Amino acid sequence: MKKWWEVTDEDIKKMTDATVWCEAGFDNFRGGGFSSHYTTKAEMPCTMIRLNLVKGLGPVLQIAEGWTVNLPDDVSDTLMERTNPTWPCTWFAPRCDGKEGSPFKTAYEVMMNWGANHGAISYGHIGADLITMCSMLRIPVCMHNVPEDQIYRPAAWNAFGMDKEGQDYRACQAYGPLYKKY
Repeated sequence: MKKWWEVTDEDIKKMTDATVWCEAGFDNFRGGGFSSHYTTKAEMPCTMIRLNLVKGLGPVLQIAEGWTVNLPDDVSDTLMERTNPTWPCTWFAPRCDGKEGSPFKTAYEVMMNWGANHGAISYGHIGADLITMCSMLRIPVCMHNVPEDQIYRPAAWNAFGMDKEGQDYRACQAYGPLYKKY
């Protein structure tokens, strides 16, 4: 991964040459236009997140740390035909714990517990930073696979019970949103 300010004109040409500009499907993008299709070939650590808006609760964040995966072209193409071949493609494998009842037992459990089949992916394992930021913004984290020894939440969270996830919900409810409509 290069820092954006280190990307050269040659790098940009290689990236755009590897991108196909497809007509956007009208079933998803009624206004038409174009969609970019490319496949991420690099295998790198990344964090996938999803912000879900839950009626009566507000925003909650899901975090899955893992790695991008470079599948063989025939496997990738077969899977893309089951979704939408005009979309960008990054195959992702979450870090799983194999524990019974865990939303991270396997990749299947992750997707069964995920808010939808989409997420935003960032380079690197940044889940611990996101959990800290969410506590500052009073957004509960409803699902994550960040190792406990990497997580920092305010010490005041300890007054809201012994289970860490429950603490998050109770503290965020008690303190209220940092930003709200007036």
